[in-house]
Order: sequence, then C-alpha cells, then structure tokens
Amino acid sequence: MSRIPAIANPQRKPYPSDLSDLEWEILKPLLPKPKGFGHPIEVDLREIINGVFYVQRTGCQWEMMPHDLPPYTTVYRYCQKWQRRGIWEQMHAQVRQKLRTQLERDQDSSVAIADSQSVKTTEKRALSMASMVEKRLKGVSAI
Repeated sequence: MSRIPAIANPQRKPYPSDLSDLEWEILKPLLPKPKGFGHPIEVDLREIINGVFYVQRTGCQWEMMPHDLPPYTTVYRYCQKWQRRGIWEQMHAQVRQKLRTQLERDQDSSVAIADSQSVKTTEKRALSMASMVEKRLKGVSAI
C-alpha cells in the first residue's frame, strides 16, 4: 500500500517513505543543532532522514539509494553518527513520551508483552535439559 506524504513544496517527486510536513515539524526540533563553528552544514537534514527511511523501508543497500536523494555516503555517515551519539534513541523516546502525554497515559509504559510461543519453547528446553542432566547423574552414580 502506497502512502505519499503531504509535502507543501516538494523539491522532487516524493517517495512513500518520505516525511510529511507534519512529521518533519515534530522531528525538526529534536535534531542536533549546529555547533556554531567548523564547517557549516550544507545538506538538508530532512533529506538525510528521508534517505535513511528509504533504505529502512525498502531494504535496499546504501549504494542503491535513488540519485535524487543526497549521496549515500552522506546519508550513511549521518545515520551512523546519530546512532553512535544516541540521537535516534533520544528522538524515539521524546516522540513516544509526547504521544503518551497526548493520549493521557503514563509517560513510562508499565506493561511488558511476552510471546507465548517463545515462552513454551523455553520451558520445553529447560525440561529437556533437566532430564538430560538427571540421566547423566544416574549414569555417574551407577559407576
């Protein structure tokens, strides 16, 4: 299912993975600010995020990003730098916290979900390991 985002003045034909104007307004203040010294930022950070989302959504290799997005080396460098600095986690946590506040829920979730299939598998594994250890111990005590 294709979802083309609502973009007021697109610089290029939008992809379904692109940020809409509303999504960009939410994420824009969460991005790191320029330091004020050094080489100025020459790329559009919205296009960097669009490039990261394109790769994540399509599953393509970085080198196979479309040419109308920033160069894949630039997008990859920003993605890795933000990952090392924890920017992605901070953005996710702040957006989640804001959404939970709007929904009038506690900011920190108190529920954990365990997949029943993995729990069953773990139990079986523990039982089989226990019976195997028991058999070995019987064999050792017989000697």
